[in-house]
Amino acid sequence: MLTRLGYRINTTLEQYLPEQRLFLKSDEATRFVRLRPLTQALGLGIAGLTLTWTIIATAMILMDSIGAGSGRDQAARQQALYEQRLTALSTDRDLRADEAMRAQERFNLALAQVSKMQETLLASEDRRKELETGIEVIQNTLRRTIKERDEARAEVAALSGTGDVLAAMTPDEKIKDTVATLEYVTAALGGIAAERDASEAEAEEARKETDEIALAKRSLEMRNDEIFTRLEEAVTVSMEPLDKMFRDAGLSPDDLLDQVRKGYSGQGGPLSPFVVSTAGMQLTPDEVRANAILQGLDHMNLYRMAKDKSPFMMPISDSFRFTSGFGYRRDPKGAGTRMHTGLDFAGSYGTAIYATADGVVTDAGWENGYGRMITIRHDFGIETRYAHLSDIHVSAGQRVSRGERIGDMGNSGRSTGTHLHYEIRIGGDFVNPMTFIKAAKDVF
Repeated sequence: MLTRLGYRINTTLEQYLPEQRLFLKSDEATRFVRLRPLTQALGLGIAGLTLTWTIIATAMILMDSIGAGSGRDQAARQQALYEQRLTALSTDRDLRADEAMRAQERFNLALAQVSKMQETLLASEDRRKELETGIEVIQNTLRRTIKERDEARAEVAALSGTGDVLAAMTPDEKIKDTVATLEYVTAALGGIAAERDASEAEAEEARKETDEIALAKRSLEMRNDEIFTRLEEAVTVSMEPLDKMFRDAGLSPDDLLDQVRKGYSGQGGPLSPFVVSTAGMQLTPDEVRANAILQGLDHMNLYRMAKDKSPFMMPISDSFRFTSGFGYRRDPKGAGTRMHTGLDFAGSYGTAIYATADGVVTDAGWENGYGRMITIRHDFGIETRYAHLSDIHVSAGQRVSRGERIGDMGNSGRSTGTHLHYEIRIGGDFVNPMTFIKAAKDVF
C-alpha cells in the first residue's frame, strides 16, 4: 500500500522534479545515488523551512532590539512625567497643609476673641445691674424726701389752726401767746424752709444722677447690642463650615452632637445657660440673646469633639501618591475585576502611619490578604483599617488619639509594592475614605 502511494507521488512529481543521480567515483569503482522526486521534494521542503525560520528569527531579533530601544525611551519619558506629577502633587499637598494650619490658627483666634467678648459681656451685665440698683436707691431717697416735705407742710397747716383758741384769752395772755406762737412759727418755718431747700437740692441732684444713669444705661445697652451682634456673627461663621464638613461626609450633625452630648465626661464641658433673672420673672431680650450665643458656643465645642472622634485626618503626612481609588478595578494580581474597598497610598518603605481619629484598637496583627493590619473602632459606629504595614506600634485594646503614630508603611500580605491600604466602615458598610478627606479639605 505504501509502495503504491510512493510510486504515484514520484510519478506526479517527476513532471517537475525529474529523477537525479549523484555519481561517486573512486579508484576501484563508480557508484551513484539515485535522488527520486519525492526525496528531492522533501529536501527542498526542509531547506525552505530552514530558510523561513532563519528569516523570521532574524526579524524577531531585530524587532526586539528596536522595540527595546523605543520602550526604554518611552519608559524614560513616563518616568519623567511621573516625577513631574509627583512633584506637583507634593507641592499641592504642602499648600493644602499650610492652608489647613492657617485655618486652624484662624479658628483658634476666633475662639479666643469669642471668649474675650464673653468676658466683656458678663462684665457689662454686672455693670448694668449695679446701675439699676443705684437708680432704685436714688428713687427711694427721692420718695422719702417728698414724703418729709409733705409732712412739714402738714405741720404748718396744723399750726395755722391755733388762731381759734386766742379769742378766749385775756389781752396779756393773747400777747404772750402770740409772741410765743410767732417765735415758734418763725423757728418752725425757718427749719421747714431749710428742709425744703435741702430737699429741693437733693431732688435736683437725684434728677441729674438719674439722667446720667439713664444715659449710661442707654450707652451700655447700645454697646451690649454691638457685642451681641459680633458674637452672633462669629458663632455663625465658625459653625457653618463645620456643619458642612459633617454633611459632606454623609454624617448627620444633629445625631453626632446628641451622641457627643450624651457621652460627655464633664471636663471642659458644655457652657451653662446665662440666667440672672429672679424666679418667676421672664428673661430679658439680652438674656435670651446671651443664652443663644452660649448655646452656639456649646455647639462649637461639641463640633470640635466630634471632629476629633471622626476620621477627617490624612493617615500619612509624608510624600505619597494615590495608586488606587475606591470602587471596582482590575485586580493587580490578575484575578479579574474586583471591588476595591479603600484607598491605596504609595510611599517609601517605613513611612509613618497615623490614626485619623480618636478610638480604641480592636485588632493589631496579621490578617489574610491584608498582611499586617490595624483596626481602630471610633465613635458613631465608624471603623478604620490600615493594611500591608511593615511594623505595628500599638496593640489590641489600646486607646489611641488623633494623629498618634500607629505603624509603618510596608508590603506585607497580598500586595504588589510598598503602600498603605486605608479603609473606613460605618455600621459595618464600606464607605469611600475620599469623602471624609475632601470634606475636611474644603473646610481646613
